[in-house]
Amino acid sequence: MTSLEQRLQALGAERLRGMRRGLEKESLRAQADGKLALTPHPVALGSALTHPHITTDYSESQLELITGVHDSVETCLQQLTEIHQYTVRSLKAAGDEMLWASSMPCGLPTDETIPLGRYGSSNVGRAKSVYRMGLGHRYGRRMQTISGIHYNWSLPGVDNDGYFALIRNFRRHAFLLLALFGASPALCSSFVEGRQHELLPLGSSGSLHMPYGTSLRMGRLGYQSEAQATLDVSYNGLEGYAASLHDALTRPWPAYEAVGIRNPGGDYNQLATTLLQIENEFYGTIRPKRVIYPGERPLHALRERGVEYVEVRLMDLDPFEPIGIGAPTLRFLDVFLMHCLLSDSPPDTPDEIHELKYNQHLTAARGREPGLCLWRKGESVGLQQWGIELIDQLAPIAATLDATHGGSDHRDAVAQARASLLAPETLPSARVLAAIRQEHGDSFVGFVREQSQQIHAHLLGLPWSAKQQARFEAMAAQSFEAQRAIEAADTMPFEVYRQEYTSPARLGRHPDWSAIAPV
Repeated sequence: MTSLEQRLQALGAERLRGMRRGLEKESLRAQADGKLALTPHPVALGSALTHPHITTDYSESQLELITGVHDSVETCLQQLTEIHQYTVRSLKAAGDEMLWASSMPCGLPTDETIPLGRYGSSNVGRAKSVYRMGLGHRYGRRMQTISGIHYNWSLPGVDNDGYFALIRNFRRHAFLLLALFGASPALCSSFVEGRQHELLPLGSSGSLHMPYGTSLRMGRLGYQSEAQATLDVSYNGLEGYAASLHDALTRPWPAYEAVGIRNPGGDYNQLATTLLQIENEFYGTIRPKRVIYPGERPLHALRERGVEYVEVRLMDLDPFEPIGIGAPTLRFLDVFLMHCLLSDSPPDTPDEIHELKYNQHLTAARGREPGLCLWRKGESVGLQQWGIELIDQLAPIAATLDATHGGSDHRDAVAQARASLLAPETLPSARVLAAIRQEHGDSFVGFVREQSQQIHAHLLGLPWSAKQQARFEAMAAQSFEAQRAIEAADTMPFEVYRQEYTSPARLGRHPDWSAIAPV
């Protein structure tokens, strides 16, 4: 019996049944012609500041749909579907907008006209908008319109060291998820207007692509920045990780100091001039997370109470799935994360961190290329060979999860992944390119527009009761009441609030968390 199998056996069925997950799914609102909807966040969807399940991400035009915590894949997807149903019904009632089915954006206007998320007049609401203004100055607004799916996952009894061991292995093996589930090999040329890139044209449609690309969202065109490239964050433990993040949150960055906190007219440009304004600005494929108290900084929560769950951040929207992701993918993720947790996980090194960055960018751009090789401990290894090695190691975990829950769903998901990796033309990224070429005259926007319309009609056609409608309408009304209460309770001038919230002191202990609401 291998050490992995021994650790798996030691867990026991009760702990495995304690596995929990939740989803956060971002989608742009698009017009029927495939261009970005510039309308405000629909009133029917409630307050983006306080609604528990429907908010916005970067842009006013970018919805984020959030489930609760679930003990099964089925109930998690069921709730996300229900949130989608209410959302598309609200969009239909207001006009002809739809949810864009791809991670890469629809037709975009000029950078400065992409609307920032708005959250009302409270200090916390204003801070959210100022933070987004800062992201626009630092990285451009177009980059922020990329959408994805985040998978939040936990297992009872895992301590800080266990979660960081999981994170290290996840980063080592993340290339496999990009290859298997990447679904963004092409984009609309409006996304890269004025930027240097290596993309190739698709016909004369205004679409661009990488012939063997898997996830352009996770490559050099996605969430990347020169400033963050200077961060070689170590995941060898909570203390070292927290120190790296603390440094980035308190270190002045010359280019951002040049932008300044405010412009000459007095309007805010950003929350801070440090390398990171707040913790959420740190881009990564996976994050250690903890639910925070009102007003608490996420870094403080991690330092004080440890890691509660991990947030997987590299999943593309699958345009062939009505809600962007399906049950086999989530089951594969469950098995994959268990493998990351139970396998030996040596400390990372600066050399390995650079290797992993290289592997990520190469897989994103060329992950289906025949014979493509990655780096593993200083040696070249075939992506497909390495991927199959990993998938074959998942078998005992999948079998144990099936024995715990009944059926063969986990083994089926792993078998499906193995078959797909050996037949790259069946991968989502290849299917996207094939559909663009064969059915939509080389038009990325044409393909995603039709998928989005079909998904819109599918969701509208699912059963929907008056009771469900009333429950969501009540949630929206309650969210507006909660926003008004926050606004009425504000007494602190915004500039005092901003200075207090971004103070380095808040990354340690603070006597009164309730005075400052979280951004």
